[in-house]
Amino acid sequence: MNLLDLLLDPLGYDFMTRALVTALVASVVCAVLSCWLVLIGWSLMGDAVSHAVLPGVVLAYIVGVPFAVGAVVFGFLAVGLIGAVRDTTRIKEDAAIGIVFTTLFALGLVLISVTPSHTDLTHIIFGNLLGVSLGEVLQVVILGAIVLAVLLVKRRDFTLYAFDATHAHTIGLNPRVLGAALLGLLALTAVVALQAVGVVLVVAMLIIPGATAYLLTDRFSAMLLLAPSIAAVCALVGVYASYYLDTAPAGTIVLAQGCAFTLAYLLGPRGLLRRVRRRRPARLGLRR
Repeated sequence: MNLLDLLLDPLGYDFMTRALVTALVASVVCAVLSCWLVLIGWSLMGDAVSHAVLPGVVLAYIVGVPFAVGAVVFGFLAVGLIGAVRDTTRIKEDAAIGIVFTTLFALGLVLISVTPSHTDLTHIIFGNLLGVSLGEVLQVVILGAIVLAVLLVKRRDFTLYAFDATHAHTIGLNPRVLGAALLGLLALTAVVALQAVGVVLVVAMLIIPGATAYLLTDRFSAMLLLAPSIAAVCALVGVYASYYLDTAPAGTIVLAQGCAFTLAYLLGPRGLLRRVRRRRPARLGLRR
């Protein structure tokens, strides 16, 4: 079997084609947003929102509406609850995030355990990339396009907010509105990635690509190109590897992203090996 056959053979199955499209869209959207999450330091917030959507998805199944509706509602609810606990008590933001997302995630697990279902709702937790329907693919593409469009149109404002919220305020921007907009986009992005990797691994797709790009460049504009490129390659590698190795596609995609981060950490411009090499001449000079 030659290389062309290896590339085309999985595409002969409709479920693999849908899985590949979903993985690519979700990975790219998550990667672009991850640049701002890493810059601002919202990694834990990404974890919170991605887990907090679980009860919304289960309730959407019970009511009979699309999963995305319930996920978006509970994503915004989680963000609102975190802000309310932080602003009306002496509890700090990290503690508020932990309280809200663990409580909502636990609620989702309880709802799954008591909900009679012909659908395996545990796929929401761990992902069911190979079982994505055509309607779900369209949903992912539409929501992903909305998120990317807003991020690209408002990228300058979001970037200024990430670097210096005070300066953003002095030139007429509203930091609260920008922060709320990013959190809303985070909720939508969690819904997009939910179809691909489930709520457990969404946080990896929201953090690893941006963190990897951050190790490779000092320019934010370059990060916005590197992160989605890395994520897209990892999505392709993960889907194809899962097909030929018979592994879970969601876990394989995230594992590929972890490997990319490891390579950047070791071999990047500011990687561990380069730092070690720079220190050796200095140490030799001291000995002399």
